[in-house]
Amino acid sequence: MTDYVIRRLAQTLPIALLVATLVFSLIHMIPGDPVEMMLGEGAQRSEVENLRHELGLDRPLIQQYGSFLGGLVKGDLGSSLHFGEPVTRILARHYPATLELAFASMLVALAISLPLGILAAFHRDGPIDHASRFFSLLGVSIPNFWLGPMLILVFSIQLNLFPVSGRSGLASLVLPSITLGTALAGLLTRMIRSSLAEELHKPYLATAQAKGLSRRLAVVRHALKNASIPVVTIVGLQFGALLTGAIITETIFAWPGLGRLIIQSIRLRDYPLVQGGILAIALTYLLLNLVTDVVYAYLDPRIRLR
Repeated sequence: MTDYVIRRLAQTLPIALLVATLVFSLIHMIPGDPVEMMLGEGAQRSEVENLRHELGLDRPLIQQYGSFLGGLVKGDLGSSLHFGEPVTRILARHYPATLELAFASMLVALAISLPLGILAAFHRDGPIDHASRFFSLLGVSIPNFWLGPMLILVFSIQLNLFPVSGRSGLASLVLPSITLGTALAGLLTRMIRSSLAEELHKPYLATAQAKGLSRRLAVVRHALKNASIPVVTIVGLQFGALLTGAIITETIFAWPGLGRLIIQSIRLRDYPLVQGGILAIALTYLLLNLVTDVVYAYLDPRIRLR
């Protein structure tokens, strides 16, 4: 198992370098001059040039890229052009909010999809199965930029049950997490239903029952574990997708996370902060992929031999 983890980690590092390179390259292609944004249109040319020199933006891109990689290795992402603080300090303030929203959304998705998917697998082609299919189709079809405002209109404005925006306790987390978790719940319900339904017809369940296990216990001990292998993969990948999908949801609900911070930074042409925010999400995605592979290998030892 240790050798497998080391191999996967060695494969992840070059991808992380490629991601960092792409982030640096794409950010510098954004139209607009951050220095002119900071000083305003009425700034003197000499003032613009002096500030650009102080920030190091007048250096060739290859030198800026080298400094960027060197700082990345040391954990130094530079200072925000707009806020004047270290990027890592700003990210540390906003990152917990994004993780909190992602975890809550995943809990919402699992709370809906696990029981619904399992019931649908046990009652194939019955009313519960048809209801689960309808919910799955509905969940993946409704975009969060529509669902979020609808939830605000109904539950915040009309019923006054939850806050409209902000991060002020568990109540303010309900609507954003439902907005993000609904689409994932629809996807996971279909995956759990199809994966478990396939396992329920395999011979090993009959063998387990012949040895004295009840059907329910045989399903819990054997079928659910085998059915969870593809589900674990989807959960790991979709958790990373929650971080990127949170950009829209955080903007809708004024949630003080990385997504909203990145949108603000792009508008302000704050290169270091945009780079730091995107890198934080991308590297979290890579880390989640690594953890998913390790869990997958634990559930299915054959994976370790590949």
